[in-house]
Amino acid sequence: MAEQDTIRLLRQCDAGIKMGIASINDVLEYVNNGVFKNLLTVCKNSHIKLEEEIQELLTTFHDDGKEPNPMAKSMSWLKTNVKIAFDESDETIADLITDGCNMGVKSLSKYLNQYKNANEKSKDIAKKLIILEENLSKDIREFL
Repeated sequence: MAEQDTIRLLRQCDAGIKMGIASINDVLEYVNNGVFKNLLTVCKNSHIKLEEEIQELLTTFHDDGKEPNPMAKSMSWLKTNVKIAFDESDETIADLITDGCNMGVKSLSKYLNQYKNANEKSKDIAKKLIILEENLSKDIREFL
């Protein structure tokens, strides 16, 4: 049971990180403000580091991880591109990223509660990811 919860939690973190990285990549080229662009880049790099940790742990369990839900990824991409087509402002991008961060925090918190028997290492990774998302959301408020 503990091993299964650990794997499931790591998979959800894996999918969430991939979604976050893709979302940042989708908007980065449109960001005008250098500080804002730097905040997104730093967060993306932190996501990549956590992704590597997750992959290492999943490998020990002989698991390949999880891709984001294709429908969710498509809808996110569509929403991003439609909104940016109408308004390429940093305010629009900050709004999109904030929504993504909030969804990430909500989902990850749910999975932390759902997979209570996961090992501490995987719980710590999920908590780090939640903190990353919360901090990015706070840091970019000035661009809303």
